[in-house]
Amino acid sequence: MHTNRRQFLAGTGASAVVLSFAPAIALAQTGDDKAVAALCESVLSGDLLVSPFDATLLGLDVGDRAPLRAQLGPGGKAGDLAASRHNKAMLEAARAIDPAGLSEIWQVRRDVVQDMLEQRLVSDRFDVPDVGSPYRLSQQDGAYVTVPDLLDSGHPIESSSDAEAYLARLAGFSGVLREESEAQAEEASRGYLAPAWSLEMTASQLATQFASAPADNGMVGSLARRTKEKGIAGDWAARAAKLLEYEVYPALREQHDLVKRLTPTTRAGDGLWRVPRGDEIYAAALRQFTTTDLSAEEIHKIGLEQVAELTGELDAILRKAGLTKGTVGERLTALNKRPDQVFANTDKGRAALLASINANLAAIQKKLPQMFATVPDAPLEVRRVPVEIQDGASNGYYYPAALDGSRPAIYWINLKDTADWPKYTLPSLTYHEGNPGHHLHGSILIGDKDLPDLLKNYFISAYGEGWALYSEVIAEEMGGYAGIEKAGALQSWLFRAARLVVDTGIHAKQWSREQATDYFASTVSFTRGRSQREIERYCVLPGQACSYKIGQNEWVRLRKLAESELGAKFDPRQFHEILKEGVMPLAMLDKRVKAWIAKQKG
Repeated sequence: MHTNRRQFLAGTGASAVVLSFAPAIALAQTGDDKAVAALCESVLSGDLLVSPFDATLLGLDVGDRAPLRAQLGPGGKAGDLAASRHNKAMLEAARAIDPAGLSEIWQVRRDVVQDMLEQRLVSDRFDVPDVGSPYRLSQQDGAYVTVPDLLDSGHPIESSSDAEAYLARLAGFSGVLREESEAQAEEASRGYLAPAWSLEMTASQLATQFASAPADNGMVGSLARRTKEKGIAGDWAARAAKLLEYEVYPALREQHDLVKRLTPTTRAGDGLWRVPRGDEIYAAALRQFTTTDLSAEEIHKIGLEQVAELTGELDAILRKAGLTKGTVGERLTALNKRPDQVFANTDKGRAALLASINANLAAIQKKLPQMFATVPDAPLEVRRVPVEIQDGASNGYYYPAALDGSRPAIYWINLKDTADWPKYTLPSLTYHEGNPGHHLHGSILIGDKDLPDLLKNYFISAYGEGWALYSEVIAEEMGGYAGIEKAGALQSWLFRAARLVVDTGIHAKQWSREQATDYFASTVSFTRGRSQREIERYCVLPGQACSYKIGQNEWVRLRKLAESELGAKFDPRQFHEILKEGVMPLAMLDKRVKAWIAKQKG
């Protein structure tokens, strides 16, 4: 999310970031809670200069930050440099705060921010965009994927100034694309280039972006539709189409041609082992995503053990349901195709699928007080992943709400093929993405007036995805599964256990994409197409897939620890109040849960 005004934003923008650090550094010497609050504000202010679209998504591009609504931020290497300078200055400020002078909760927040900044700087050691996303361009990464989606779903159109800001961002899109292309060409010369099949998908998706006449492009249509709905007079469609024709389309074609030229030069193979220092980068990615020191070999072993354990549990449930023939994988495959489990792959079928998710969300909302002392009532929209990006997009993802409440949280689900979503699998999915998973977690943080905005929007995959997967366990305690739906939950956990096997297989054991897809399809019993999309995602986002099950394992372990230590005094509603302390690495969560147990005993 960047802009073509690279020199201005990387120059004066980066300077503005540095200037904003001064209050935090000055306050750091006092060693009180206000110093950490000021630090959080300075980190966030710099973040928003580097990535202005985040200000829009969070509802923070108002007042003094209103100009950010018309910007995308510095792109390519300039964006990397601005972020690095900002994070180094902020880390120095964080380390200068003496934790001894802080209250308990602000000590935790200081430690979280310091760890956050240290993790952001890990990629500097390897000179790649990010250890968990090392390829500048892939079927998952690049402004060509993010900007059209964010303009449509994240950029508000309430006034003519919003529409002008939309056009300014559209104009900036071409610069972002060219800066990314320049950075990708340089990185490719050092061996950092996505696998060939990924680049072929990238080229295809890029071609789709400029295949239509500019006037028929979705980015033009979004602006035209929304200005008309709001009665905002102006020739918006024609102006947007002109920007696409003369600025954006040429930059998209240049990037497409670059990707086509680079594809034959990429190294063979599918995992990180194929790039320079790939083993080191993968180890760093695993540390970042799991927040543990587990090696690839240890994670692979955990995955195999849990796959065996969960397969055994599924066997028992399927037998009870009368499914006795074949392996567990074969029986799940048969269940997936059973007429009573499949939505029609039509617009009507997709509408029925979305309706069933919304009904499930409403039902579980009423049961939350059984397990939670704090029950937010924040809206959640369920939407289909836009058709233009569904081929390369994840199967599902969650957008948190704007901090000011101007935009609700959104759960996106990829409905390219409804066969990917048998009915028995949808309840666990709903609990994961909605309540009591990501949505409840995010809503609690956003509703905490004492928590700095920086930490309301912070996400550590092992903590957040671990929580969402653990929430599928909580749902069972609330009676959230009927009949065969428990098999959907077990398959969900099996899916994440299998991820431990295939992610480490691809990146540490040199498995091919085909080998990993074979294992995944036979073990988890997703459709072949869905299985392959999952594997393709792991190939270009190393380590992230391991965060879910490692995180769930830790939440389950800590819950059991609390139950065994407290016995009859254990109250799950109070245990789950730990969410209010905010996102943190798993080792820190361990310390905080043990501190809570000690207080309950006292």
